[in-house]
Amino acid sequence: MIKIAIVDDNTFLQKAIQDKLSFFDAIEVKFKAVEGLDLLAKLDKNHNVDLILMDIDMPKMNGIEATEKVKAKYPQIKIIMLTVIDNDENIFKSIKAGADGYFLKEVNPQELYNGIIETLNGGAAMTPSIALKTLKLLREPVSFESQEPCENIQLSTREIEVLEQLSKGLKYNAIADNLFLSVGTIRKHVENIYTKLQVHNKLEAIQKAKNNKLI
Repeated sequence: MIKIAIVDDNTFLQKAIQDKLSFFDAIEVKFKAVEGLDLLAKLDKNHNVDLILMDIDMPKMNGIEATEKVKAKYPQIKIIMLTVIDNDENIFKSIKAGADGYFLKEVNPQELYNGIIETLNGGAAMTPSIALKTLKLLREPVSFESQEPCENIQLSTREIEVLEQLSKGLKYNAIADNLFLSVGTIRKHVENIYTKLQVHNKLEAIQKAKNNKLI
């Protein structure tokens, strides 16, 4: 039995990940945590876990910090980053922190299961687009610590709230419920965000917003 821990501050997404794993009898979800400090507390009580599926963008302690601390204390535990964010900086810092793999949350159940098996067998499982970005980073190293926001982008408070919800992987109807707005209003906010950021899709918007310290 493969013992898994899921770390994500969004309980809806926690369940979505657990549902993907439920297709495979060989996998048992030992526990779920909502951020890094919660994970470390639970590992202190019981670190009998083979692999952690780790979100990145979480309060209190994010997934990159948590990965570094887990690897320092429990180096035998494998960690796969499972996130909606695929920007170069997060990939670089995750690998530097000790992550063993990196998948986007849109991964289908079979690919996720195969990635878990590959990682436990000593491989480095990644979404293909992440693997390409990783190769690019190796060929063209970047100093992320020295990068500063280079654009003056003005988003409204509401637009930032919508963008933060998008960065968690939430759908428009869930964002509408959370912010007490209509789905149509959320769509309009997203259109305005894309226009202001000069992007064409959700991932580009999230990446640019993070690069410019908007979220």
